Amino acid sequence: MISSFWEAVLVLLGGVWAGTINTIVGSGTLVSFPILVAVGLPPVTANVSNSVGLVPGSLTGAWGYRRELQGQGHRLRWLMPATTLGGILGAVLLLRLPSAAFEAVVPVLIGLGVLLVVLGPRIQRAVAAHHEERGGLPERGAWWVWPAVFGTGVYGGYFGAAQGVLLMAVFGIGVDDHVQRHNAVKNVLAALVNAVAAVVFILVTHVDWLAAVLVGAGAIIGGLIGASVGRRLSATLLRGVIVVVGVVALVAFVVR
Repeated sequence: MISSFWEAVLVLLGGVWAGTINTIVGSGTLVSFPILVAVGLPPVTANVSNSVGLVPGSLTGAWGYRRELQGQGHRLRWLMPATTLGGILGAVLLLRLPSAAFEAVVPVLIGLGVLLVVLGPRIQRAVAAHHEERGGLPERGAWWVWPAVFGTGVYGGYFGAAQGVLLMAVFGIGVDDHVQRHNAVKNVLAALVNAVAAVVFILVTHVDWLAAVLVGAGAIIGGLIGASVGRRLSATLLRGVIVVVGVVALVAFVVR
């Protein structure tokens, strides 16, 4: 538990950074979760409290991208049920399964997400060419985007680090749109995953509310910062940031 003023400051600053990087790409959990463990929270309690705390920052980041969300209501209405169901299932798995069972898959998922982001434009051209014969990609995306978003929601409800990398990879290949508009949808879906997982955690298990409030306060500030910075990045630079964050996430998990 948080027992000193400086530990509280550290958790607050971790929330700021997590909120910032979550809005730009994702993986903020890789900052805030280790800090909560370092100040003495048990791993599961840290994960639960971190998920609850990141909800306000996720909502702030999604609001910051509201201009890029214009015209995407149909896409969100299609994908939000997948994210909701996945987030609930992931939260239940966190409470029911040994952490080692699922975390063994995490490095593979992150590595796959990074690879798909790198190869995304090339794969997207091939997918678009294939669908062109049938009239082009559907406006809301290829058929497999829905189950892929559901799978990402499961992962996000369980742990969530680099779920943004995975979502951006899915959208970059299966949805024909600008990367900043993909990022806007990613922020909404990530916020939804955090929110539904937080509801499950609050109802079922123990939350360290001091830690959650500190992370949440920092994440609100970070969400505003991330929206301001992320919207100014070019498509190429944004993909570069995603790849760098994804590689750092992968290394962090392998080292751990």
